[in-house]
Amino acid sequence: MTSTTLNPPLQATAGDTGTARAPRAGKRKKALNFIAVHTVAIAVALLFILPFVFVFLTSVMSDSQAMSGDLWPSSWHWDNYSKVFHTDGFLTWWKNSIIYAVAGTFFTVCSSVPVAYALAKFRFRGRKTAMIMVISTMMLPPQVIVIPMYLVWAQQFHLSGSLWPLIIPMAFGDAYSIFLLRQFLLTIPKEYMESARVDGCGEFKTLVKVIVPMAKPGIAAVALFQFFYCWNDYFGPQIYAAQNPGAWTLSYGLESFKSAHAVNWNMTMAATLLIMAPVVIVFFFAQKAFVEGVTLTGVKG
Repeated sequence: MTSTTLNPPLQATAGDTGTARAPRAGKRKKALNFIAVHTVAIAVALLFILPFVFVFLTSVMSDSQAMSGDLWPSSWHWDNYSKVFHTDGFLTWWKNSIIYAVAGTFFTVCSSVPVAYALAKFRFRGRKTAMIMVISTMMLPPQVIVIPMYLVWAQQFHLSGSLWPLIIPMAFGDAYSIFLLRQFLLTIPKEYMESARVDGCGEFKTLVKVIVPMAKPGIAAVALFQFFYCWNDYFGPQIYAAQNPGAWTLSYGLESFKSAHAVNWNMTMAATLLIMAPVVIVFFFAQKAFVEGVTLTGVKG
């Protein structure tokens, strides 16, 4: 009869225990970092989202509840938005804002691209001086020249009471747009232009056929900046169109709407959301080109 000897079980050493705990500690640290980073991100996101939520909830309340301290509507009044649209002058303000924003953006882009192209790719005497003048113009507040400009448009051209004094100057370039486009065009290699010239393209054809397609992200960023500026502009319409309600824009007309509905905060909030909606929608669909254009702008000096 044979006897078998059982070997004692192996005991884990201190080194093996430490090795087993290390992955657990690493996972715990990654989990805590994930929670910390996303908690901060969520908190920052709420700072931006909650005001919009408050405006939206107030816009669908009744007149009496909007004046109370309630945060949630007891009944949803979607007809507040239709009432805003049927307010006298609101559709006219909407039309004027679209005309101002679209025309201003179109003229600004068309006039700024050739100037930016010349400053970025041409070598001529006074090039640096011209760039300094563009930057100096950016630093000049519009309030400084508002009085002489108003006298010119009102007394010499008789265009006060309209939006033309705001739209026409955009056909002669915008300093900020020229600067941004110039910085973007510096990132385009000159070999593309040289190849176009070898193929017989002139400067204008090179600009239209080669540079503009490659500069679409930068142009999109400039166009969005200008569209947002025109849509939200309050100072310009107040100066030139205040005496003519038929030329008011949404940003300026909202002040009159708020005065007429001083105790109807639900209507005021509904009008505010309707005014913000086009800007949010445009940015939502163009954010990729906008972010790409802003990212690539300013790579070179």
